[in-house]
Amino acid sequence: MKPVRRKLSHETPFWVKGVFPECFFITVCTDPRGKNQLASSQIWDGLLETVLTRNDRKVWECRLLLAMPDHIHALMLFEGEKRMQEVIKDWKRWTARTLKINWQHGFFDHRLRNQDSAEQKRDYILQNPVRSGLCQQPEDWPYVQSW
Repeated sequence: MKPVRRKLSHETPFWVKGVFPECFFITVCTDPRGKNQLASSQIWDGLLETVLTRNDRKVWECRLLLAMPDHIHALMLFEGEKRMQEVIKDWKRWTARTLKINWQHGFFDHRLRNQDSAEQKRDYILQNPVRSGLCQQPEDWPYVQSW
């Protein structure tokens, strides 16, 4: 039985907006969890292409992307007119159709408030395959890209 998730708003409160774009820690999971849909060269290459295209088009600015077998983690900045929720939803729709990835509904995001928080999340992301027993050291994991 799947856990019931609360619907959380992905909107940034009006009082948080500042001069600089906000950086978010993003997690997007596949369905079902536990099945490898992402950690393969073909899928990874396709995911990278979609992320780079959106970087080039200024849809978002992805700073770090890591694919685990059943979820991805990313550090992203959103500056455009479209809401983050719409941008991620469009990307998931595209990758589901073109790469045949079955994504869970929704995603998790956490706004990073300072440089220390961003560095902690970066370390957390890079250590994820090590903690999961998929490699010995972060640099051994092939499904990671930083910009």
